[in-house]
Amino acid sequence: MSQMLSIAPKLTRMPTDQDLGRLQFTTLLYYLHCTNPDNGLVRDKTEPNAPASIAAIGMALATLPVVVERGVMIRKFAAKIARKKLAFLLACPQGPEPDASGYKGFFYHFLDIETGRRVWQCELSTIDSAFLFAGALTVAAYFDGDSADEVEVRQLANTLYERADWSWACDHGPTLTHGWRPESGFIPYRWRGYDEGLLLYILGLGSRTHPLPPNAYSAYTESYEWRNIYGRELLYSGPLFTHQLSHMWIDFRGIRDEFMRDHNSDYFQNSRHATYVQQQYAIRNPLKFAGYGEHCWGFTASDGPGWIKRTVDGVEREFYDYTARGAPFGPDDGTVSPWVVVGSLPFAPEIVIPTVWNFAQRQLGMTRLYGFKPSFNQTFAVEGSETGWWVTPYHFGIDQGPVVLMIENYRTGLLWNVMRRCEPLVVGLRRAGFTGGWL
Repeated sequence: MSQMLSIAPKLTRMPTDQDLGRLQFTTLLYYLHCTNPDNGLVRDKTEPNAPASIAAIGMALATLPVVVERGVMIRKFAAKIARKKLAFLLACPQGPEPDASGYKGFFYHFLDIETGRRVWQCELSTIDSAFLFAGALTVAAYFDGDSADEVEVRQLANTLYERADWSWACDHGPTLTHGWRPESGFIPYRWRGYDEGLLLYILGLGSRTHPLPPNAYSAYTESYEWRNIYGRELLYSGPLFTHQLSHMWIDFRGIRDEFMRDHNSDYFQNSRHATYVQQQYAIRNPLKFAGYGEHCWGFTASDGPGWIKRTVDGVEREFYDYTARGAPFGPDDGTVSPWVVVGSLPFAPEIVIPTVWNFAQRQLGMTRLYGFKPSFNQTFAVEGSETGWWVTPYHFGIDQGPVVLMIENYRTGLLWNVMRRCEPLVVGLRRAGFTGGWL
């Protein structure tokens, strides 16, 4: 299937704005091809029997303004798609039963793509629900017209978001838990310290119906780690995606919370530093993995060759399956993710674009259906493969969204501008103590 669409046989120059637009288009086709037309649920990955991912549904919703503004679909029909997704989700059963779709307004991580009910005894996920809510609020802010469909989109999206009981998800503590299972109760981990949970707290604080307590955000930030890495002062988090996902919706340029005011920075500048740290780690390549360098980096949560040990050139290497890789403190097994490099395009285009060009010259699918393959590993040889080394056979719904949305934010700022009109987001930022800039 991935060979069915080719925009160009090979990119033989530094990527232009038009090339980025083509990559954006091929990438967003995932959400059109891998969506169940009966209910709007989006497949987690391109594996034929994969269930729906609640986060991928949220990202698919968030791409609809791009789909309209880039002329892929007319606004009237995009609004109908948003309405169908939201109406189905709102009608899905909520309750403590183990086969429900969610509980207390939150959703299980993975749902049956036909019925919308829980699969795999997976967790009720606060962070994946947050990505769904962010997508819902995106279409609520974008579809601001008077047509019946657009009015209903706003009503459905707000109802879906306002149903979430954020205080319950704290389980009597100051911070949000990772989630809950009907079989065993709350997961014994909490969102503390800098990561993608930043979006989670802003959405929770902005709720009109069941908001987080005022001290929740300070409890989240109190374990932040400010470090000097390769001569750059920054708020540390290893996987690059943690510096990007909240930024898909929020323009952090010039707005600061108390922590960033104290350190004379902002989250946008911090993500720029984090991007350069990743590149510098690859240049230094302390573990001597194949391919790493100035234009080959991008360490994040991703698919991998598998849980296996293998001797490579006389060195015993340990490889991983899907895990959160990071830099410079690991884990690292030689796996690189092109999608996460593109996700840093707004922060550091001067190093991202040459890296995209380097990836484009490898057989990683930039000009083919769904865009770049999400991850590869040149140290892990695969005999008989097209490249000679491991490339993931799948595309993942949660990896497509950052490519589409961050290319658009780099090109036009579309999502950032839309979300400035989103009242819950603005309220959440202010309650978290953000000031300055566009706020």
